Amino acid sequence: QSLCTLRGCCWSPQSDTNVPWCFFSSNHGYKVDGGLRTTQEGFQATLTRLSSPSLFGNDINTVLLTAEYQTQNRFRFKVS
Repeated sequence: QSLCTLRGCCWSPQSDTNVPWCFFSSNHGYKVDGGLRTTQEGFQATLTRLSSPSLFGNDINTVLLTAEYQTQNRFRFKVS
């Protein structure tokens, strides 16, 4: 069972060491608005902020995520 704080951080001890114990619920952060758009190098997505409490303030409501598969071992992403 998870215990969540007022700011939305949830704590749920797991037996699997690869799973984080502290996490934010799915109603925090941003959602993809309009789907992913593929590009020659990777993809782009417009992200819209969810109406959850702000953790740091001055949140940006709409951002652009640009992702590139640069090599087999390197993935580049940019948020603007």
